[in-house]
Amino acid sequence: MLTMNEDLEGALREYLALMDAGEYFEAHEVLEEAWHPLRLRKDPLANLVKGLINGAIAFEHLKRNRNKAAKRAQRVIASFERHKNICTEGIEHYTLFLEACNRVEALKIQHTEVFS
Repeated sequence: MLTMNEDLEGALREYLALMDAGEYFEAHEVLEEAWHPLRLRKDPLANLVKGLINGAIAFEHLKRNRNKAAKRAQRVIASFERHKNICTEGIEHYTLFLEACNRVEALKIQHTEVFS
């Protein structure tokens, strides 16, 4: 069953807390629930949210360190790279989106062996 959450602001706040805690899969889940309604109504922020979702999953791949984790992380981070430019002043919840993008960028720096 598809779970949807219309509270984008709350989802972004929870995403940030989960990312800080290293709970990347849970961060992905929380934001995905807020992404579904955006996607269905073709909201321009849907792609930015999807990029952040994939940003979290990239680090989950690295955390789990399964077969080809680095390659999988590189593949999914591409969505974040494509859509992070949507994070511009004037969008709804800009400060939270900027903080989330900065969090993903900081994690990329921590994993320069993967994201160089």
